[in-house]
Amino acid sequence: MLKIKSVFVFLALSVVCLASNASAQYPSFADLAEKLMPSVVNISSFTAPENSENLDEETGTSESLGSGFIIDKDGYIITNNHVIDKAESIQVTLSNNQKLEAKLIGKDPKTDLALIKIEAKTQLQPVTFGNSDKIRVGDWILAIGNPFGLGGSVTAGIVSAKSRDIESGPYDNFIQTDAAINQGNSGGPMFNMNGEVIGISSAIFSTTGASQGIGFAIPVNLADWVIEQLKKFGTVKRGWIGIKIQPNSQEIASSLGISQNQGVVVSGFTPNGPAQKAGFAAGDIILRFNGEEIDSTKNLSRMIAETPIGTNTSFEIWRNQKKLTLSVTVEQMPEEQETSKPASEDEGENIDVSSQVSDTETSTLNVVGFSVGDLALDMMTDLKSAAKGVMVTDVLPNSDAAHKGIKVGDIIVKVDQRNVLGPQMFAEFIDEAYRENKRPVLLAIQGVDALHFVAVKLVNHD
Repeated sequence: MLKIKSVFVFLALSVVCLASNASAQYPSFADLAEKLMPSVVNISSFTAPENSENLDEETGTSESLGSGFIIDKDGYIITNNHVIDKAESIQVTLSNNQKLEAKLIGKDPKTDLALIKIEAKTQLQPVTFGNSDKIRVGDWILAIGNPFGLGGSVTAGIVSAKSRDIESGPYDNFIQTDAAINQGNSGGPMFNMNGEVIGISSAIFSTTGASQGIGFAIPVNLADWVIEQLKKFGTVKRGWIGIKIQPNSQEIASSLGISQNQGVVVSGFTPNGPAQKAGFAAGDIILRFNGEEIDSTKNLSRMIAETPIGTNTSFEIWRNQKKLTLSVTVEQMPEEQETSKPASEDEGENIDVSSQVSDTETSTLNVVGFSVGDLALDMMTDLKSAAKGVMVTDVLPNSDAAHKGIKVGDIIVKVDQRNVLGPQMFAEFIDEAYRENKRPVLLAIQGVDALHFVAVKLVNHD
């Protein structure tokens, strides 16, 4: 009997210990949620509908729902651009169910952010901004929003990843979370455990339209500058130097004699733009901008964009096996213009090469994985580069060139940053690389609007 009682006591103590451990591992968010809820609002935007979905029969308008949060006592509210885009009127519902009309101050499609303002007679409770750069993968976060119109909903999770690029805009740098983010959460705040906003819920990855544990938030450090611009100008005035860049890679870095993934590659620039006037050349590697190391095209684009217009900036570049410094004055980014559409891959593969190459075609198929030929006169006239280049006439299946996307009809204008003036010169450059321990070659391929660079390994044909 004593033994049985001992077992019961042991089990009871075990249950208490498990409950205590669970409490320690999974904290309650109740106090935090209660404190933060008054700062979060529900947003309804009304638009003349293109179809009858969500149509209000009385007003003849379509309603879409989203979230937002109050950033100061004057009534400024942050939300997503896609929540209020094309809205004819915007209504904000506070946590006390008070409904107010909102005025659009400004919006920025490139970061999917918008700033609206309400005039409230009651005192508003603004949020506090945190530092999104300091959050770590695995940190707890709390999201509050208006999913499916169910206002004041709180979800919790962790930071699953940082610096996600989901190809939604030129400055993607999303925080990924497993907290439930659904339709209507867009524009709502994501808080750290100190109750500070570190992100703005913006997108989900889903095959059903509902949360599947992958949500994305705009880092507040990126949003802060955009919101200040919207508050000041009603739009975003971004810095610009007229440069086109692409990521570095192990092969490109190896061919240029620098560390892997160091900097980004200059693939072109706007004619007579600041970068060209400063002396940039295609194939330069940008290592530093105003003393800061560059590790991605997105970060450099954002850093330039956030530089005040008229600022004289410093670029450290790698060219011809040495470092150089170029000074560039930042100008205001011009309005985007529609450019001619590049040929699709299928169109490129179906080019009639026989009518565009001369009889002097030289084959390098067994060395670099493709052969080239002269360009026809009409193609030489169309090329924007001073180097006339050569055209790819055949590609060896399963070669590194084929895997890197080299295809028949491509125009190679540079090898290892040197102009290619014909098939014979191209063959000499390839032979030189082969004799130098079969090192990879860096190819500059002319596209419709700019060059892009590809490093290709040589084929061992011994």
